Amino acid sequence: MPVRKLTALALYTTLSLTVYAVESMIPPLIPIPGIKLGLANIITLVVLRRYSPGDACLVLTARILLSSLLFGQAVSLLYSLAGGAFSLLAMYLTGRLLGRKMSFLTGAMGGLTHNLGQLLTALVLTATPGVLAYLPFLALSGILTGLFTGLAAAFSERLLPSHMRH
Repeated sequence: MPVRKLTALALYTTLSLTVYAVESMIPPLIPIPGIKLGLANIITLVVLRRYSPGDACLVLTARILLSSLLFGQAVSLLYSLAGGAFSLLAMYLTGRLLGRKMSFLTGAMGGLTHNLGQLLTALVLTATPGVLAYLPFLALSGILTGLFTGLAAAFSERLLPSHMRH
């Protein structure tokens, strides 16, 4: 990997981790487990649009591992990895299908599938079908926060220097 690209991806990872850290200091808006803004996804979506899916996966995985190490517990790592994997795949496929002009829908699909991935992880880990009662709330919050992150990613991408591209 060229040094310039490695440096850019390291900067995106640092920015993503910083956004995550700041967001973790914001009290929950709604007292339902799993509902948060997901602002670090803005960076993931920018990297996905500017680089390859593999590069976005690298930045996302580094952020998840570092944030779990610095701010979370071991079990939160599983939820984050599952949500991140579902989200990244959905954002990649949605972006390919709809193109760059529909980043708000790409973000919405990412938010929705992130929450679905986490909910499925909870179902597998707890073997409690009752966790599915959260589905309507998590689906709605995932779509709404994803719409915001998609719009924010499109806006942010226009402000970033053009040399921070692949």
